[in-house]
Amino acid sequence: MTTRELHITGDADADRLLSEDPLALLIGMLLDQQVTMETAFAGPAKIRDRMGSLDAATIAAAEPDAFVELFKQSPAVHRFPGSMAGRVQAVCAAVRDDWDGDAAAIWTRGEPDGAEAYRRLRTLPGFGEQKAKIFLALLGKQYGLTAEGWREASAPYGSEGSLMSVADIVDAESLGRVREAKKAAKAAAKKG
Repeated sequence: MTTRELHITGDADADRLLSEDPLALLIGMLLDQQVTMETAFAGPAKIRDRMGSLDAATIAAAEPDAFVELFKQSPAVHRFPGSMAGRVQAVCAAVRDDWDGDAAAIWTRGEPDGAEAYRRLRTLPGFGEQKAKIFLALLGKQYGLTAEGWREASAPYGSEGSLMSVADIVDAESLGRVREAKKAAKAAAKKG
């Protein structure tokens, strides 16, 4: 499904996991708040390494307090281990229960168009409008999603040549450009 290798974390092993495992990519996107993109998207590799695998059913069924402790181990998976561990378990439960444990089925089963893929993403715990649009743009720009209308459904993040989100990061240079664009957008929002 992947059209090319992802380069988000700066860690070859973590990026390979994101490139090869749709659940890892989904969890990375979920973790992408109040931490750097690199930290968020490196989280799935930490979870896999500490649990021995990255499996939706296994994560969903993990004892919650033990799963929080796994998040707290140094280096931490996220700066808010309690709430984010719970969200990861909730997303994994949705993948297990609604998508037969196959995260990619969310955007591939029945060949949904972009609007339907977006709607499905919005039903996931922790995926609000912006996160669902960014993730859909990431799928379209870098993960081989060819669903009709994905750019429109992920607007403005799906726009060709945009530098707005993780969907636009393909190397260290583009990471820097996305950071600058986000910084400028925050400054503009504070002024206006």
